[in-house]
Amino acid sequence: MSITCSRCQTQRPVLKRPKNGSALCKSCFFHCFETEVHETITSGQLFKRGDRVAIGASGGKDSTVLAYVMKLLNERYDYGLDLQLLSIDEGIAGYRDDSLETVKRNQSQYGLPLKILSYDELYGWTMDAVVRETGLRNNCTFCGVFRRQALDRGAAAIQCDVIATGHNADDIAETILMNILRGDIARLKRATNIVTNCGDDSEPSDESTIARVKPFKYCYEKEIVLYAYFQKLDYFSTECIYAPNSYRGFARTFLKDLESVRPSVILDIIHSGEVMALKESVRLPPRGTCTRCGFISSQSVCKACVMLQGLNNGLPRLGIGKSSKVLDIRRPVVHKSNKLQF
Repeated sequence: MSITCSRCQTQRPVLKRPKNGSALCKSCFFHCFETEVHETITSGQLFKRGDRVAIGASGGKDSTVLAYVMKLLNERYDYGLDLQLLSIDEGIAGYRDDSLETVKRNQSQYGLPLKILSYDELYGWTMDAVVRETGLRNNCTFCGVFRRQALDRGAAAIQCDVIATGHNADDIAETILMNILRGDIARLKRATNIVTNCGDDSEPSDESTIARVKPFKYCYEKEIVLYAYFQKLDYFSTECIYAPNSYRGFARTFLKDLESVRPSVILDIIHSGEVMALKESVRLPPRGTCTRCGFISSQSVCKACVMLQGLNNGLPRLGIGKSSKVLDIRRPVVHKSNKLQF
């Protein structure tokens, strides 16, 4: 590491940036990180003045830094955004209940409104109950599907125009690797797009959907951690107790091994996903709405409804297979809470 900061040439550096190797002092790192996020927002046209933005808040490092930086940039550059915190309680004892306490502190620290929705009130199931029913093997599949729809429901409830998530460059590179390894090439476009919708399509043109944006698309996870550390932000650092069983964990380990040899590999993978040419015939199914819940879906019955019906009928593996199998079961899907019926 150099004796002085690569940018200001006066202060002593406190870190070496993983993405480009430059040695920066604390203040220069803050400036570079915040400026790069601002450039990502403006170049990607992620927001327009007057938008009500739901920031997906889990209490973890990514969402905590996102909330802090979005509030800072909104004031610094006068974006004119109405920022809201939106949290989803999956119902994981000893993990999500603790992290939500962090979110509540963030609400007070940043002065932003907070909305919390739970799987229990939306679906009649907590993730702990789902795991007891399904085992550990496919629990992340259930959680991912339910969480995506829950965010959409929450954003609609507080009348938001955009959902901002804390997905970083590492997350996106992992998703690209997972899609390639599973042969799911059609989803590469959605994985790399900085603006996506809640459905299975990646075209943000349907007025009935709420756009999702990734202001941290080009931010390395290591730099987000360093930013949170140097800014002394309050965040929850414990990993989900069910995460070690996920398929993503294997992609993450592989990516970290590659990064140790070639630090630029994360952005290289994202670039490859962005420019990869696909045959015209390789595309996602056309987008429509679920005939049961009315939310966006590429099938007549969305994945969340399929999984929920499988759980309610004692056939949890139904949701892991093809969605068409749900049509073979005639019993209606009714939430345990009786608040919603599909």
